[in-house]
Amino acid sequence: MLSRYLLAAVAAIALTYPVIAQEPNYTHTEDVVYGRKFGTALTLDVFAPKEKGNGRGIIWCVSGGWFSSHANVNAGVAKMFVDRGYTVFAVVHGSQPKFSIPEVLEDMHRATRFIKANAKKYNIDPDKLGIAGGSAGGHLSLMQGNAFKPGDPKAKDPVEQQSSRVAAIACFYPPTDFLNYGKEGELALGTGTLNGFKAPFDFKEMDLTTRTFVSITDEKRRLEIGKAISPVYHISKDSAPALIIHGDADKLVPIQQAELVIAKYKEVGVPAELVVKKGAAHGWPGQDKDFPTLADWFDKHLLEKK
Repeated sequence: MLSRYLLAAVAAIALTYPVIAQEPNYTHTEDVVYGRKFGTALTLDVFAPKEKGNGRGIIWCVSGGWFSSHANVNAGVAKMFVDRGYTVFAVVHGSQPKFSIPEVLEDMHRATRFIKANAKKYNIDPDKLGIAGGSAGGHLSLMQGNAFKPGDPKAKDPVEQQSSRVAAIACFYPPTDFLNYGKEGELALGTGTLNGFKAPFDFKEMDLTTRTFVSITDEKRRLEIGKAISPVYHISKDSAPALIIHGDADKLVPIQQAELVIAKYKEVGVPAELVVKKGAAHGWPGQDKDFPTLADWFDKHLLEKK
């Protein structure tokens, strides 16, 4: 059963998205397999404009509390970007409680590489991909835009030859620093404020003697992993420009998390913007009205010529 914390996180990114009543202006291809792990297929849905698109793609991270399910793919979210001409890729990652955050991040790298490898098929520019999401989806977006990986030109799999880099980020209320969560020195590795999210932080490794996965309990190693999965430590001059929309009354993901990232972006001179929603918590009624702000950011950084 989902905890009340997880239910709140999932509900936050599903708030008041519009229901589509009219004939859709897009085609919807479900369950495209972008990878496999341990015999399980990883899938994404593609929402493509029926009319000629703008040649750009948006990855939407289907994730709340690092829980991901095809049932949470939302056509209303996709339509807001499709209306601007974007092709939307709704990515479902390996979900907690089965998989932890480091494993989820590998899924996002794979999905991004898959989309790039199939860019011609989807009529998009592989170098002009945006990424978006809310809460955990925002965290994954920032990680993809800052901790991307190069492709391996010698890989037999053409997907793995692709870089997992994206060109722009726009997201809602993302966790960004699990070692300084809400205040300096406050840990949130499935503890403290994120005590209701233990599974995503149950980091595991293979015991080569027993051939089983075991939890990593050494505190120093857990801190190292916590740092590695925190976007704020990966920001550099090569980072993708980022927009964050965050409520200043958010108790689950303090707005301090967004402020830390924006400050780092300013240090390295990469465009970044924080839109503060006064009095808003972790999600708010009418959140769909803020999607044009995300789309405007993508228009600026994916469509405008430099």
